Amino acid sequence: MKRSWLAGLREDWRMLRQSRDVQGRTRTPRTAQSHEIVHRPSPFGTAWARTPVVQAARQVIQTGLLKPVTWNTVKPDVEGLDHLDGLDGPVVIVANHSSHLDAPLIIGSVPTRLRRRLAVGAAADYFFDKKWAAVITAVVFNAFPIERRGSDRRRSLAPQLLADGWNLLLFPEGTRSEDGWMTPPRLGPAHLCVQRRVPMVPVVLRGTYAAMPRDRNWRPGQHRVVVRYGKPIHPEPNEGARALHARMMNALARLWAEDELGWYGSLRAQAKGELSLPTGPLEITSGDQPSPQGPRAVVPSGSWRRVWEASRPMPPGDKKR
Repeated sequence: MKRSWLAGLREDWRMLRQSRDVQGRTRTPRTAQSHEIVHRPSPFGTAWARTPVVQAARQVIQTGLLKPVTWNTVKPDVEGLDHLDGLDGPVVIVANHSSHLDAPLIIGSVPTRLRRRLAVGAAADYFFDKKWAAVITAVVFNAFPIERRGSDRRRSLAPQLLADGWNLLLFPEGTRSEDGWMTPPRLGPAHLCVQRRVPMVPVVLRGTYAAMPRDRNWRPGQHRVVVRYGKPIHPEPNEGARALHARMMNALARLWAEDELGWYGSLRAQAKGELSLPTGPLEITSGDQPSPQGPRAVVPSGSWRRVWEASRPMPPGDKKR
């Protein structure tokens, strides 16, 4: 006996309610997974690290432990501190990044008036992934977490710290160099300076990769390193972040070239537009001379040639300051 059309309609409706089509097949793919809400851990708070008690402890640690250990490990030549005369802050210090020595060298060489209110941007996924490491980093360096990837990159303490009168030390490359040469800096520091109308201080560090490469410990021996400060770069009226970013890269390229060309030679090369970011050594062909500003994508990143070139000891300096 044939079932009535009403009974068939009821059966079809029952299957539809069970997430099946009229032929009884499921409408959910076999590979489908139920939705799960991802509970992200809340960011590690660092406001406590900027309280007067912790600030006082940090000054003792930085001057009594961090600087002596760093200065006994390497032989730093600090140049260009006269450019910071009369600069009280807030300022944004930007530097190339190839070693864990970079932050201690800048902290130990910057004038005391700037160091006392200096906060360091540190990778959240590296320095703040474990609570004990986050506490040490916050106490010793007055570090605050910076998200390097994902949507959380927009949530940063940097604008608020500048508004509160803190100086910032940022590494625009976002991570340490794998071979000692620079990678293209990000626009973040330039955006901060334009939005908050604060000056930017470019700094170049040479020799730190040879002393302590990425993912390695200190190499034996006192390596000569250079910490070279440039003139503060003030945002001009109606200047955008990209224009300020270009001036920052130009300043970093000139500071880097001083070791090969000298101070006056680097200024002439900069005036002629012959400098670019120091991204690696040039191939030498038919008697051509290598350029101090780096190649035009001639030597591939991470190659032995780049590592060898960046690991060479720095030439002796004329004097220490």
